[in-house]
Amino acid sequence: MPSAPTGASARLLVAALTSAAVLALAACGGEASAQPTVPAPVTEAPVIEAAKAAPPTPVVPPRWPLTGVAAAGEVPVRPALAVKIENSGEARPQTGLEQADVVWEEVVEGGITRFVAVFHSQVPAEIGPIRSVRPMDPAIASPLHGLIAFSGGQPGFVQALSASGLQILSQDKGAAGFFRKKGVAPAPHNVYGTPETMWGQADGAHSAAPPTQFTVARQAGQATATLSGTPATSVDITMSGYSHPQWAWDAASGTWLRSEGAKPATARSGARLAATNVVALSVRLVNSGTTDPAGNPVPETVLDGSGDGLVATGGKTVAVRWSKAVQDAPVVLTTVGGAPVSLAAGTTWVELVPGSSGSVTPR
Repeated sequence: MPSAPTGASARLLVAALTSAAVLALAACGGEASAQPTVPAPVTEAPVIEAAKAAPPTPVVPPRWPLTGVAAAGEVPVRPALAVKIENSGEARPQTGLEQADVVWEEVVEGGITRFVAVFHSQVPAEIGPIRSVRPMDPAIASPLHGLIAFSGGQPGFVQALSASGLQILSQDKGAAGFFRKKGVAPAPHNVYGTPETMWGQADGAHSAAPPTQFTVARQAGQATATLSGTPATSVDITMSGYSHPQWAWDAASGTWLRSEGAKPATARSGARLAATNVVALSVRLVNSGTTDPAGNPVPETVLDGSGDGLVATGGKTVAVRWSKAVQDAPVVLTTVGGAPVSLAAGTTWVELVPGSSGSVTPR
């Protein structure tokens, strides 16, 4: 029996066997040569980011439609209440006028002016003195689609108000909410009213909140006059030979303070009459073809078509153009170049200045 290989012989035998094994494997695979196995590349599992949470929807507080001021809660469902307020010397100081959202000033017979004061965001305990209507009141109040309260008026003027789509509350017709106030002035300068009672008479067709009348900037600094106006400390207005309202800028309150001539204008409460915005519109003043009980011609402010104007906001003034397409459409304000005009949020007084005899002078 042959002996087991040892030493070098053993090593040669192992090498021969290994070579034979390699040749055998090659023969089994045909002509293709064996290739080393390449491991698959290692990749990281895709990282799926969690969906980003949507940003919270900003809470936009409701705003009062006539002032643009943010309301503390939901805006109450009530219509605008327009009231004819007297502005003769015997009527001053007026009651509740400082709580109006918008006030329109118009020239009536004798050069005296009268107000259409519009209430919505505030509810005065009482308002007055209340007087009669005039032919331009439908153009002023009908865009509000609400109530108008007055004491007296020529039948044609009252009919025009009724035909304009407003609900009329007339003291002469027995509407509730009117009373004669003692200790203020003799008749006819002593008719006052209770807004709560007047609002309580709104019918179903006149109960909705009023539509916006002017464009209001979301921030005071974005108001048109504030952005591009000319600095002014006062705006002097001539409505007639009798009426010369003046507005002085008060930076502390951020409002324009009203004076009747040189005398500061105050309400019966003692509050100074003031406005965030003063809008002066140049309008035509024509003879209405009627007279008052004393035989004086009753003028009519023509508030349709278009014209020039001025807006005072934030201690600055800017020239504007105004237009009004139809009676129940609001007045639209644009710059001289045609861009929309924005007011600041707050109260607005609108001066209907006769173009042929009045004047508006910023200083």
